[in-house]
Amino acid sequence: MQSFLQSIVQTPAHQGVQVFMNKTKAMTGANPLATEKISHLIIRYSLPAIISGLVSAIYNMVDQIFLGWGVGDLGMAATNVAFPFTTICMAMALLFGIGGASNMSLSLGRGDKERSRNIAGNTLLLLLMSGSLLAFVSLSFLEPLLTLFGATGPIMPYAKPYTLITAIGMPFLIFSMGASHLIRADGNPTFAMITVLSGALFNIVADPLFLFGLGMGIEGIALATTLGQMLSSGLALYYFLRKAKVVSFKKRYFRLKASLIKAIAFIGAAACFNQLAMTVVQIVLNNLMTYYGGLSSYGSELPLAVVGAVSKISMLFMVVIIGVAQGSQPIIGFNYGAGNYGRVIETYKKALTGVILYAIPVFLSFQLFPSQILSIFGSGNEAFYEFGSRYMRIYLMMLILIPVQGLTSNFFTAIGKSFRGLLMSLSRQILFLLPLLFLFTSQWGLDGILYSAPIADMASFIVTLVFITRELKVIFRMSNRSATQVAYMASINE
Repeated sequence: MQSFLQSIVQTPAHQGVQVFMNKTKAMTGANPLATEKISHLIIRYSLPAIISGLVSAIYNMVDQIFLGWGVGDLGMAATNVAFPFTTICMAMALLFGIGGASNMSLSLGRGDKERSRNIAGNTLLLLLMSGSLLAFVSLSFLEPLLTLFGATGPIMPYAKPYTLITAIGMPFLIFSMGASHLIRADGNPTFAMITVLSGALFNIVADPLFLFGLGMGIEGIALATTLGQMLSSGLALYYFLRKAKVVSFKKRYFRLKASLIKAIAFIGAAACFNQLAMTVVQIVLNNLMTYYGGLSSYGSELPLAVVGAVSKISMLFMVVIIGVAQGSQPIIGFNYGAGNYGRVIETYKKALTGVILYAIPVFLSFQLFPSQILSIFGSGNEAFYEFGSRYMRIYLMMLILIPVQGLTSNFFTAIGKSFRGLLMSLSRQILFLLPLLFLFTSQWGLDGILYSAPIADMASFIVTLVFITRELKVIFRMSNRSATQVAYMASINE
């Protein structure tokens, strides 16, 4: 009987199971992602991302607040029409940052450090190249792009100098944001937080100094932002040169390879296209607000100021969702690559529970106290509060469903199924919200903009629910199969 069992073990299929067992044991002893309690891992990896995201959102909002107090509604509207430049930068940072970090995690989970180093080198080079290209295009076509993004005659004198200065900082913005994902995948979420935190804190301190102390106006706000991005990039570069575990600055890792670029872009596409979709929606929203606002009692500029203020506030909500999704990514990616499917399912479920519990009080605050929240922007215009409160209550009516879509999109990206992640990302913005904006505004004008968002949120939630339910069933079966194989091998070894 024993010889019979030994002959079975020597078959290729069971040799594969034995390799799987040996590999899992080796990684379990070497990496806490395979052994540490899931809830602790989520907190440890998410908290730095949340803190850095919150500070980034706060310093974007601080720009808006200081402009509201120091320049007025036109200053706030100017940063809103310039914001698509920032979201495009974020799209590039996510394309290569998330794509590179996810590939790094999957490769590390499989025990392939050499591939991880090649991916990191290619990612850093792609971040620098894309940032430089985007800055060149933005500076070359600045005024036409601002007009496309919704700038009107009264807004342009504020938007143009602001964007001129922030465009110079685009390479630093893209590099620092993308590099923070690599630093997190390298096993140092705390330094990833410090990288983003440093630039944000500098910006928060420099904003009032440049705006009020030096009397630089909106140009001072832009300069503070750009200098903060340079500081973050410098710290990221210091990490890779001095503290990195996996990332290496040897020349061979910085040779661009088509296969690696394809792998990075394939996985990062979901997050990138989600940002690009948000950019398209924002541009359309700005132009619809300008047109239909001009037909209302509010005028063309005030609705743009409201959209800018509410978008900055809602960013505070979204960064927590994004932070948990980013913190879960290395846990999910590593364990999926290692075949620890039970931990993959547990990570997703615990992360989702956390973000939904967080969304409930935020939703209630937005519905119950919109005027009080908007008052931080210092506008003395009663129409601003009237329209802003109504916009916030209706446009964010289904906010409580957004965490499901955001976390699930990142989940598919983390396990290497980027097409499904892309579909989740695009479902709300492109498949539902964009068509509804045109359809509803043609019927109800300004009100059509307000009601398009909650309906798009609901439709996107339903699509997400269908896809994640099917995927979790597949992973659950894989988990049971792996557990059965390991138990069988253990019984043979006994």
